[in-house]
Amino acid sequence: MIKIFNHYLHKRTLQQVFFDLGLVIAAVLAAIVWRGEDWASAVSLVGHACLLSLGMLVINTALGFYQRVHNRSISQSRARAILSLVLAIPLTFLVFAVFPTALASRESIAMSAMIGFVLVMIHRVYVAHSTPQSMMRHRVLVFGTGPRAALVGKTLKNEDPHVDVVGYYASPNEAESEVSAWGILSKHKSLTDTALELEVDEIVVALMERRGGSMPLRELLDCKLHGVRVVDVATHFEKTKGQIRLDSVNAGWLIFGDGFSQDGLRTVVKRLFDICSAIVLILLTLPIMLVTMAFIVMESRGPIFYRQERVGFNGRLFNVVKFRSMRTDAEQDGKPRWASAQDDRVTRVGRFIRKVRIDELPQLFCVLNGSMSMVGPRPERPYFVDQLTRQIPYYAVRQSVKPGVTGWAQVKYHYGATLEDSAEKLQYDLYYVKNHSLFLDVVILFETVGVVLMAKGSR
Repeated sequence: MIKIFNHYLHKRTLQQVFFDLGLVIAAVLAAIVWRGEDWASAVSLVGHACLLSLGMLVINTALGFYQRVHNRSISQSRARAILSLVLAIPLTFLVFAVFPTALASRESIAMSAMIGFVLVMIHRVYVAHSTPQSMMRHRVLVFGTGPRAALVGKTLKNEDPHVDVVGYYASPNEAESEVSAWGILSKHKSLTDTALELEVDEIVVALMERRGGSMPLRELLDCKLHGVRVVDVATHFEKTKGQIRLDSVNAGWLIFGDGFSQDGLRTVVKRLFDICSAIVLILLTLPIMLVTMAFIVMESRGPIFYRQERVGFNGRLFNVVKFRSMRTDAEQDGKPRWASAQDDRVTRVGRFIRKVRIDELPQLFCVLNGSMSMVGPRPERPYFVDQLTRQIPYYAVRQSVKPGVTGWAQVKYHYGATLEDSAEKLQYDLYYVKNHSLFLDVVILFETVGVVLMAKGSR
């Protein structure tokens, strides 16, 4: 894992992204050389190549080609690759139409870009279904054999195919074991000797109890001095799953650890980013919003927009605005309710616009007036916030940043309508509050495109 602007990215993912960006640019440059174009007049095409590469990156991210873990068959990956190429064709002609070039061979160069896209997709499908080489694998030793160690091992095996869990090293004070006996390493050797003999890259300390001499601090320090990375459970889940687990953190870890910075420069940059991106998206989606308004009026009587009080930054109340997707008598009894999977209160138009997230578009105006941000935790109703704050620790921390139209929890977890779902989503919200940056905001917006295209988690 590599930490970039406080956000963890897998090293192999970065390699794949840069390889794909470079392949398209190289295809365009090769066409320039082959056609014998004057380099002085062809400099502008470097900009075209960069735009095409970024566009391809957005498409591939949206289609899930940079996910470390997936359950797609090779046929499904090929189908997504074909869809990616179908989307890349109009993108290529759009770039050359919006930014025309005087070169006579621009059609040939555009075709070269398409060849680059084809090569990228062939490589994407191959990488998605290839087994990582042994030299690229990450060897992890879990220190502990209890429930927390079992959870760490399960997460590593499910979330990262590039990791080898070499075994579990039992603490002398652990009374019970919840991992397979075959995975427990012999205690005849010290932790340091075991780690060096197995060529371990990382040790995850997963103990339920750390007091009473259960942690061999000297041996862990020796491992670190020998180049073995040593992390606790909270850091492990933060970098592996992009969440801060409620069962593995305490107030001290949150206070004394890094992150959770709310400096003035970050606030100004985020506000400028919100204004610019909201204006661009409003202009791009204005025709869609007008058509949606017409369909809402035709289907049922009532207001086009739906306004509801939500809890925002520092607990301040504001009115969120959406396209109305439910009947006007959806909460006739006055009791707030979460939306369910097959909610009979949703209209026919509402079911469609909720599925593709069109109902969220009016929130862009909330971004412009400053009550919301483009990226942040989902704004909840005061009734639910009061309830969840009493029942879930650290729930109020999510109110230290502005709520967002989209967010880390929204792209990582499906729609939640229970206390357990809210606790699970809070773990992703805490990760965002701790590590939020402009870079993470851009990553979330890229992933939001995929969520919308695949209609994931809508209710």
